[in-house]
Amino acid sequence: MAELGSAAPDFSLTGATNQNDTEVTLGDFEGKKLVILFYPLDFSPVCSEQVPDFNDNLDAIRAKGADVIAINRDSTFAHKAWSESLGGIGFPLLSDMNLEVSKKYGMALDEVGITTRGVFIVDGSGKIAFKHVEDAPPDNTLTAEQVLDELDNL
Repeated sequence: MAELGSAAPDFSLTGATNQNDTEVTLGDFEGKKLVILFYPLDFSPVCSEQVPDFNDNLDAIRAKGADVIAINRDSTFAHKAWSESLGGIGFPLLSDMNLEVSKKYGMALDEVGITTRGVFIVDGSGKIAFKHVEDAPPDNTLTAEQVLDELDNL
């Protein structure tokens, strides 16, 4: 399980950025901060607020030397359709259909076959610098503004 101060678990996933296929590895972000959003399902109410919030604040996040990716169990096809319905998402929505990466980060809900909601920030050296796992959605869902504050604290 991914813990504060530990090396972020490596991964290689496919998905979509807007309507384009993409393949992403943790190594693609070497030397940069990376915000990893784990979320349950495309087209669900809370996710349909949280992911666009991060998209709306993507320039501000990138201005702090960070990038964003989002991971859940939905397919690339679902990610493309959802992104289109949201007007486009400018960061990768990655498919973890077997929950392999979600399990490495301690985010898999095996009993229901989805990913729970949480945010990790990986620092430029590849270590987990911030971790928030949601207890009671949507009561403590992190906003992009809160993550921007955490990036300032690193």
